[in-house]
Amino acid sequence: MAQKGEQLLQRPLYVFDLPEEILKTLTLKDQGGRPIEETQSNTPTPSNESTRKPEPDDGGPTKVTSCNLCNLTFPTVQEQRSHVQSDLHRYNLKQKMRGLKPVEEAEFEKLIGQLDESISGSESSESDEDEDENEDAVKSKDSTLSALLKKQAKISNPGFDDFTTTKRKRGSGKPPLFWFTTTSLPENTSLGIYCAIFSDVEQEEESHIVDTVRRKQLSPTPATKPKGATSEGGVPLLGATSSPHYFLCIIGGGHFAAMVVSLAPKIGRKHTGVDERQATVIAHKTFHRYTTRRKQGGSQSANDASKGAAHSAGSSLRRYNEAALTNEVRELLKEWKSMIDTAELLFIRATGSTNRRTLFSPYEGQVLRNNDPRNRSFPFSTRRATQAELIRSFTELTRVKTSTVDEAALAALNASSTASTPSTPSTPPAKPTKPPNPSKEDEAAALHTTQLTSLIRRSKIPALLSYLSTNNLPPSFHFAPPNYHTPTPLHLAASLNAAPVVLALLTKARADPTILSDDARTPFSLAGDRATRDAFRAARGELGDAAWDWELAGVPTALSRADVEKREQRERAERAEEEKAEAGRRRAETERLRRESEIEEAQRRERRVGKGKALGGVPEKTAAEKREEEARGLTPEVRARLERERRARAAEERIRRLQGS
Repeated sequence: MAQKGEQLLQRPLYVFDLPEEILKTLTLKDQGGRPIEETQSNTPTPSNESTRKPEPDDGGPTKVTSCNLCNLTFPTVQEQRSHVQSDLHRYNLKQKMRGLKPVEEAEFEKLIGQLDESISGSESSESDEDEDENEDAVKSKDSTLSALLKKQAKISNPGFDDFTTTKRKRGSGKPPLFWFTTTSLPENTSLGIYCAIFSDVEQEEESHIVDTVRRKQLSPTPATKPKGATSEGGVPLLGATSSPHYFLCIIGGGHFAAMVVSLAPKIGRKHTGVDERQATVIAHKTFHRYTTRRKQGGSQSANDASKGAAHSAGSSLRRYNEAALTNEVRELLKEWKSMIDTAELLFIRATGSTNRRTLFSPYEGQVLRNNDPRNRSFPFSTRRATQAELIRSFTELTRVKTSTVDEAALAALNASSTASTPSTPSTPPAKPTKPPNPSKEDEAAALHTTQLTSLIRRSKIPALLSYLSTNNLPPSFHFAPPNYHTPTPLHLAASLNAAPVVLALLTKARADPTILSDDARTPFSLAGDRATRDAFRAARGELGDAAWDWELAGVPTALSRADVEKREQRERAERAEEEKAEAGRRRAETERLRRESEIEEAQRRERRVGKGKALGGVPEKTAAEKREEEARGLTPEVRARLERERRARAAEERIRRLQGS
């Protein structure tokens, strides 16, 4: 199974073209890492009257909505929405957050009746205005639930104080990825897909998200361009817009880049003969205008709004360019309107109010609208708006992420940390005291950390190994202060893509590749290029499978140094051949241009000689050549006098012509 999983992960996984083995066994995980059972919304519950399914009036099926948390079923959506705002639902949410079982409606009413104090909030004087009545109702609802929770907290923990109920609530913190598991891959491997590529309805129905992924699969298309089609300069490919596609757009700092890309993968073939999936760009366009104030930042319109209109030449040019960029962008969006209207999702990043007005402010023939449910923001950072950045962003959006985490070890760690957590003190916490001075051991560890990180960043391998040996430091020395992502030298070298340093730490210093960082990442998972990953595989081949648990470290099959060198030599030879062929093409093109220029110059010379030939076959001299012959051998003073006389005669001739006319 492990070998099969490694074969599936040899090439990047594309969301819309997943292998059949993964699709069959795909399962959604919840935040705790446990698979989510698919629930059916029309399951009846046998208790009170509110849970009974309504009888269909016309004999057809009736749509039923339910609350899986409170185990209730409702005949209409309005009743379900009212239930979500009720005290019972909110109380069961609190119970679930504490790891307790939810209560039924009768039990909740019993708990409310046992409250000794008055929690109504409606005992105050009645108001004739509806707004006051609504406000009292909200206060009553909040005070009822708060009083019940406060009473239970005091019973379970006598040291509970009022200040704990006023703690600031944390945000929703919705994760950007849906995580899945599959039996086709190792147990500790999870697959992640960005939530942004799903519609709002699909994201709400998490229990059916696996079926949604299966429905999104598309058949690859051959890498052949339709006859007469081109994708350069924003011209769409013929017949390509009928397939599902996305619209991507980035605007900021005077740069604008937009692209319409098909979701159906394009199968190409590398020079090595291996099939490769590529993106089909239906249309793309980039603009750039000088709109930002150099060395000061910000657009000219923002500066005018804050400080008043400037009157320099640069400010006028920037204002003109802002208006021109707005017109160019809107004209392009009008040309692409049919493709944008049929796009499944619109990924847009517009920095600043000026850029957002360019895209979303009302104008005649407006294409993009702020309330479009297809609008998405990129769930990751993007760089300057270029065509290459759009391709990178589309690749990042549609590539399946892989994560290798030992969930059993994490669960044990969480259990131990929970057990070691002290109970809530009954007295207020003491004032923070000044941290103690660091000990000699801490100072020495900080010094070692500075030296080691400097040597690793500069790839000083002999000095690094000598420093570890001289100071009797273990190869898996933990940096101080602790680093969240790169706690050891091997983590740092892998994150910097320093392949020689990685190979030296593994083979010569015998660093442990199975150590996890605080975010549960192995050194191999931090490697960002193939050379660094090959260094791990070469170390596995040199040290052997018995040296470390390479499966736990996430390192694929072993690769000998000879294989690496042979592949590098083959790639260098291929690059050399390509460069040689390119140089030959350049020489041929240069020679062709030189011959054409010589032929054009000869033809030009012949035409000039043919026009100036006299009857005797001698070409007639031009006026400049005659003046040059006359001035040959004369002193500068004589030349100047002749030139003045010539200009005077020419002026007299012009005056005579004017008088005659």
